[in-house]
Amino acid sequence: MVRPLVWAVCILAACVALTLPAGASVEAESLYTKGQTYNGALRYLRVDLGYEVTEKDPEAAYLLFKFVPTGRKTPMNGSIEIVEQRASVRVYVHLPELPRYHEELLSDGLLRKLRDEYGEPPRRDHENPPRDKKDRDTESRDGGS
Repeated sequence: MVRPLVWAVCILAACVALTLPAGASVEAESLYTKGQTYNGALRYLRVDLGYEVTEKDPEAAYLLFKFVPTGRKTPMNGSIEIVEQRASVRVYVHLPELPRYHEELLSDGLLRKLRDEYGEPPRRDHENPPRDKKDRDTESRDGGS
């Protein structure tokens, strides 16, 4: 009799865990440039989803937005941050009041939009990533390599 009760408690705990709000953002890799990813994210939020973009900064590459999820009446906040790294661009989607799968859906939709709008991503040389100005300046002072 105890065993079914244990299973019921485990199932209930799993259900509760799946419906709790996300504690961290979803991270994804974009194979497109920082500019392409930012512009695609802005169009995706405003045009495709109809969300209100409340703050944006193309140079810092972040977007803050408000939206009303299905089944709710009050708006919620979200953010997308695009971070350029040496060999890739990382996209962070954060919807603090919703379960993680909502962030994953938004992230997947953005990556699909980028592919649809820009086609195949530009080829990146992962062994020789593009160097920034600081690396080139240091190399020229040292006599080049």
